Amino acid sequence: MTNAKLRTGVIGVGSLGQWHARIYSEMADVELTGVYDADPARAREIAERYHTQAFDTVEQLAAQVEAVSIVVPTNLHFDVFQSVVPFGVHVLVEKPIATSYEEAEAMVQQAGEKDILLQVGHVERFNPVMTFLSDNLTHARFIEATRLASYPPPREGAPPRGTEVSVVLDLMIHDLDIILRLANSPVKAVHATGVAVLSPTEDIANARIQFENGCVANVTASRISQDKLRKIRVFQDDTYLSLDYMTQAGQLCRRSATGIEALEVPIDKSEPLAAELRSFVDCVRRRSDPVVTGRHGMEALQLAMAICQTIRERPS
Repeated sequence: MTNAKLRTGVIGVGSLGQWHARIYSEMADVELTGVYDADPARAREIAERYHTQAFDTVEQLAAQVEAVSIVVPTNLHFDVFQSVVPFGVHVLVEKPIATSYEEAEAMVQQAGEKDILLQVGHVERFNPVMTFLSDNLTHARFIEATRLASYPPPREGAPPRGTEVSVVLDLMIHDLDIILRLANSPVKAVHATGVAVLSPTEDIANARIQFENGCVANVTASRISQDKLRKIRVFQDDTYLSLDYMTQAGQLCRRSATGIEALEVPIDKSEPLAAELRSFVDCVRRRSDPVVTGRHGMEALQLAMAICQTIRERPS
């Protein structure tokens, strides 16, 4: 592993991409070489803030870096990835990996052919509550996940952030990725409902997922709520875990000789996005597999697409 600073860049420095730029700029072993945005004024603003360069094109940036974050609207992930692949750049692409399984499959295949790392930005995998969940879970029987958010603000010349896709691909997919890891079993059946309220696609959705090993997951996502909520509850034999991703707190309940014993979850709080980017940088430097691989992103997308298809085949 070289001691030289890893040259990184960020493509798309809007509401989320700006934080990628900030975190890279703060890493001692990383050089934020530059940023690109479809809005040149925004690119210059972020470049000035973090003492780096604003590039005029994606290709110009890709030619100067070793690793890059793609933080653009989901419908642009595939095209931007195609632009950087020829340069042999390692990629962290925000979730979902793409808008179709075919695009995702092509991205994973191309990454393998070019021998580049492809990590997908399922940031909840780096939430410290996940460490406790993984360490204390042996056989999930029932999983309940709820994710609520307010409707994104309007943007000039573009739809509100995230609404270019269904809430299933925008928000629920975070929980689907985690549930697939916890259940650790092929999906047997999917039942789902959802409605579009303010967007062309679903703004509220609920899915019930049955796995071949008997585990069942009930997942709800909404982006038109006045409340913000990101919680998961996992039930297994003799144990119940309730975790809050937002507050990074939770409770573990176990059956004991005297009844139900409740314990507060000991969690070392941290910034999940910083942990995610730290992991990405370390994987690039060591040439090790990412925590969330392109194939993991494909699996989460495949389940999300199955939920969307079920909703549209059986409209409520």
